[in-house]
Amino acid sequence: MSEDRRGQAEAFDAIGRHYDDAFPHKEGQLAAGRHLADALAPGSRVLDVGCGTGLPTALQLAEKGHTVLGTDISAGMLELAEKNVPTAEFRLIDIADLTADGPAGIGRFDGIACFFALLMLPRPEIPGALRRLHGLLRPGGLMELSMVEADLDDAAIPFLGHTIRVSGYLRDELRQVVRDAGFEITGEDAYSYAPASSDVPPEHQIFLHCRRG
Repeated sequence: MSEDRRGQAEAFDAIGRHYDDAFPHKEGQLAAGRHLADALAPGSRVLDVGCGTGLPTALQLAEKGHTVLGTDISAGMLELAEKNVPTAEFRLIDIADLTADGPAGIGRFDGIACFFALLMLPRPEIPGALRRLHGLLRPGGLMELSMVEADLDDAAIPFLGHTIRVSGYLRDELRQVVRDAGFEITGEDAYSYAPASSDVPPEHQIFLHCRRG
């Protein structure tokens, strides 16, 4: 893991349980998680990338009867996730190291949830990450993807008492990057969101419903 990624992981280790307190209302993520859970066949295998504490997404998927693997770079977040969703499996894996095959391979999935995980990558790394996710899906597999709409590349921002680095796209560019990775976009939703513990202006969250062709 790069030095920057280690810094991100350490920040989220320290944030830990305060994360869900700061972000208690997740209407967009809850709706997208329900959409994925309901669209998949019963007992589907689903990957939750950047799963954090396991709430709400891994829990939604597990309660629907799906087989869930959650991955994250924060050991502290994963410790909470294991307690929050004991029926799911969680592993410490960077999105840059996700692969289906080989000794470290995690296999292939019917569905993927990737909520705000790509924000933590520099822009040049995001297309490759999307191609890796495409390769982890079985043909016809579904992905729910969210990003914050912002014209940013690896910008340092304060976040719950720590500094993290984030990237984003404006809406049309995000759609193009996702399509270039091989996904069909079958639907889209947008939400205005502000953390409960902050007086910053609301951010614009984009949720894309995607399918591997």
